[in-house]
Amino acid sequence: MKLRTTISLVAAAAALSACVDFGGSRPPPMTMSPGAQPRTNSVEGSWADSNGLNSTFNAGRFETHTTDGTNQQMASGTYTTDPSGVIQINLYSNVKRTSSKVNCFMANPSQLNCTSETGGHFSLNRQG
Repeated sequence: MKLRTTISLVAAAAALSACVDFGGSRPPPMTMSPGAQPRTNSVEGSWADSNGLNSTFNAGRFETHTTDGTNQQMASGTYTTDPSGVIQINLYSNVKRTSSKVNCFMANPSQLNCTSETGGHFSLNRQG
């Protein structure tokens, strides 16, 4: 894949790397099998998108890096979680050199559904 295409895909993913409240579309609580270990409902940790980017949420800080071996930082910013569970991300794209906002909702402990302020939707999947 050419560098320009890769950067475009990464920029698009970085701009979309946060999620929105999907209102009444939230799934019902999941039941667990006996002996199963509960997963955390915290956004803290590592997440990946379908474009090959890893995002890390840690103590209110957010970063997105490439997974192509260069580990280049594509975006960074801050996040908060409001009382309704919406994760609000304020990010700066190192590729586009622009700031944007993304809202995410934890669909389940392993998946964040996100919407950018321009209306783009994407998902992040918990790693490890």
